Amino acid sequence: MNAAPVQKNQCLTVTVEALSSDGSGVAHTAGGYVLFVPGAAPGDVAAVRVVKAGRTYGFARLEQIITPGPERIEPDCASAAPCGGCVFRHLAYAAECEAKTAFVRDAFARLGGLDVPVAPVLPAPAPDRYRNKVQLPVGTGAGGSLITGFYAPRSHRVVPCADCKLQPQWMNELAARACALLTAAGAAAYDETAHTGLVRHLYLRQGWHTGQRLLCFVLNGQKLPEEQNICQTLAQEFDLTTVLVQANTKQTNVILGTAPPRTVLGPGFIEDTLAGVPLRMGVQEFYQVNTAAAEMLYAKAREFAALRPGDFLLDLYCGMGSIGLSMAGDCARLLGVEVVPQAVEGAAATARRMGFGPDKAGFICADAGQAAAQLAAEHQHPDVIIVDPPRKGCSEQTLDAIARMAPRTVVMVSCDPATAARDVKYLAAHGYRAEAVQPVDLFPRTRHVETAVLLSHENT
Repeated sequence: MNAAPVQKNQCLTVTVEALSSDGSGVAHTAGGYVLFVPGAAPGDVAAVRVVKAGRTYGFARLEQIITPGPERIEPDCASAAPCGGCVFRHLAYAAECEAKTAFVRDAFARLGGLDVPVAPVLPAPAPDRYRNKVQLPVGTGAGGSLITGFYAPRSHRVVPCADCKLQPQWMNELAARACALLTAAGAAAYDETAHTGLVRHLYLRQGWHTGQRLLCFVLNGQKLPEEQNICQTLAQEFDLTTVLVQANTKQTNVILGTAPPRTVLGPGFIEDTLAGVPLRMGVQEFYQVNTAAAEMLYAKAREFAALRPGDFLLDLYCGMGSIGLSMAGDCARLLGVEVVPQAVEGAAATARRMGFGPDKAGFICADAGQAAAQLAAEHQHPDVIIVDPPRKGCSEQTLDAIARMAPRTVVMVSCDPATAARDVKYLAAHGYRAEAVQPVDLFPRTRHVETAVLLSHENT
């Protein structure tokens, strides 16, 4: 076996040429060997130290910027590097959008083997303070006081972060105040290794249009010390709509427990609208974290769907039903499929609040692949199918059933360009033509990008 042309701990000077899909800089040594350098920007001339050397590529740590690239900016968060969430905080936002467009184009051309036009990414209305939800792990800081922050990459070590720029200021301030109250009450942070301690996470959610606010304490136990006092103090100081306690006593890294949360104050949920759809949310429901950018995404999906008044619309992986319900007025019938029972119940309740009966907008609780296969076996023929799968993409069972139902149009919404390209490639081999790809930046400053894809049946 040939040895790598560089060695671990070797120091090199490199010029960063591009960005990889995880946000690392890409550089080549004089011999053409590829190095990935987190925190680097295109155009940087940098001193780096090799930390891992494989046969064909390696990883290096950024030691010094000798000459900064043209799009490099000074990060405005001291926690950005150790936290690892904001991989683009050292890059001008316009350059980040260009990079994300390139990621999506590369995925569809290289992984999907598809010749499909990929439009430039639609930038988010605001690159900072856009998150409507955050789940903050609780740790132990200096002197035993409680802190919140984010897990360092590939670990469960909490990196303190007093002011995360991705979330509204009130969330950061509430987290600090809650930690002070919990510390004073004698509460200990949860220790995942020893399975001791009480407070695991603080879960915060905001209705972007309504301004309603939710706080949930996730506990390795059933109750907070001085619970009423702490909850009432926080509710008054931060204008909280509702406060919940979620017990999760299992030795697991899953954040929320399986039992319903207990309501301490308020109605147990908050309300908001998304693309005109009135929603109610507790803690279990999936909801796009960037409301303003999600409304841009939904508008593009609606444009791609191009529904007609007599159409049957099938919404697979529908979550709370928001995408399908935002288009329900354009078609004759909507059927949503989702595996999470609470989400299905919420979607049906939302449809009722919108004045849609079950014949107009129905929802079933089932695995998307199994439900799609059953619908195909029953010779159901949706005119348009929308899929919004998790990061792992659609199952082959789902894709096969879509091909058998042969809708006129498929609109795919994906949070991972790689799995989207894979799934579109499958459908392209089973009677569909990829017409357009529109990336939308729902997650500024992070490596993630959302994508909407329009597919038309070859026989349309």
